[in-house]
Amino acid sequence: MHIKECIVSAPGKAILHGEHAVVHGKVALAVSLNLRTYLRLEANPTGKIGINLPNISTFLSFDATALQSPLPDRTADSRNAKELDVDLVARLRGFIGVTDSNSDTSTMAVLAFLYLYMSVFTESGELPGLTVTGSHRPPPGDLEHTARWSSEEMELINSWAFLGEKIIHGNPSGVDNAVSTWGGMLRYHAGKITPLSRVPMLRILLTNTKVPRSTKVLVAGVKEKIDKFPSIMSPVLESIDAISSMCQQTLNEMASEPMPEHYSVLEELMDINQHHLDVLGVGHPSLATLCRVTLGRGLHSKLTGAGGGGCGLTLLRPDTDPSAIHSATRELKDCGYDCWETSIGAPGVQQHSRSSVKEEVLRFLNH
Repeated sequence: MHIKECIVSAPGKAILHGEHAVVHGKVALAVSLNLRTYLRLEANPTGKIGINLPNISTFLSFDATALQSPLPDRTADSRNAKELDVDLVARLRGFIGVTDSNSDTSTMAVLAFLYLYMSVFTESGELPGLTVTGSHRPPPGDLEHTARWSSEEMELINSWAFLGEKIIHGNPSGVDNAVSTWGGMLRYHAGKITPLSRVPMLRILLTNTKVPRSTKVLVAGVKEKIDKFPSIMSPVLESIDAISSMCQQTLNEMASEPMPEHYSVLEELMDINQHHLDVLGVGHPSLATLCRVTLGRGLHSKLTGAGGGGCGLTLLRPDTDPSAIHSATRELKDCGYDCWETSIGAPGVQQHSRSSVKEEVLRFLNH
C-alpha cells in the first residue's frame, strides 16, 4: 500500500420524523448531525492490522499473515460492493470468535471492518499492514484542506458502507449509510431514498438517555398494537406521515428565508409526533423527563430512532437564550444523560489531509 496516511470523516445521523411509521410504508426524514466520526488510516510497516476505537474501548491487533487463511479464494472486483460474501463473513466470525452471545457493538464493528478491509484487498492476494484509529475528535494537528469526492466515488463509499451495515444489522434500510455518505437530509419512503437539496442548518440539542433498548422488540411491539387495533392505529400512522411531509415543506421554505413562524411549526410538529410515538408504545419515562425538562425552558423535544430510551432531539431557535440551554443541559446531566449541542444538515463524508494526497487515497479505496 503506497498511502502513508489518510484521514476521513462522516457525520452522525438522526431520524427527524417518521420512525416506526416508516416500517409500515410511511415517509421518514433522516438528517445528518454535525457530530463527526474521524477515521485515520496509517501504513503499518510491521505487517500488523491495528484497530483502535477508543470510544467503544476497543484496541486490537492482528497479524496480516494470520488473516490470510480467511481470505476469499475467488478473485473479486474490489470496486463491486453490491453483494455480501456470506462465506467470508462466516469465516471471519469464526476467526475473531463472534457468537450470538458476544455480538456487542465493538465486536460487530471489528467484524465489519475486517470484512471491508479484506474485500478491498482481495485482488492483491496479500494483506498490507494498516493501523486504523477512529474517534469523535479530529486527529491532532492542522488539517490543511478538504477534498471533494466525485459522484462515482460517493456511490462506491455508500455501497461499501451499506455492506458494513448489513453485517452489523442484518437487513438495514440503507438510510444510515446514505445520510452519513451524502449528508444533509434524506426522504425515505417504501425503500426509495431521495436526497433533499434545500436543507437549512438547524441547531439542536442531542440527548442520550443511556437507557438501553432493543429496536427489534420495539418494532415488534408496534406491529402487535397495529394488528390489535388497526382502526385506531392506522390514523396515527397516517398522521405521522403527514407530519414528515409538512416538516419537509417547512424546511424547504426555511431554506429560502427562515421566519419565526417556521420554528413554531417545527416545534408543534415535534410535540405532536412525540405524542403519537407514545401512543405507538415506544415512549419511555426517560424520554418523558427529557420533554418535561426542556419544555420547562420553552424548548421542544421528541425521541429519535427506536425509542424506549435511547436518544432525543431538542430544537434550538437562533435566538434561544443560552442560559435556557445551559440550565436544561445541567438538569439532564444530573439525570445521568449525555448532551451535545450540534446542528443538522452537516456535510457528508469528507477527506482531510495534512498534504495533498487524494490520488493515493483513491488508489487505496479502489485498489
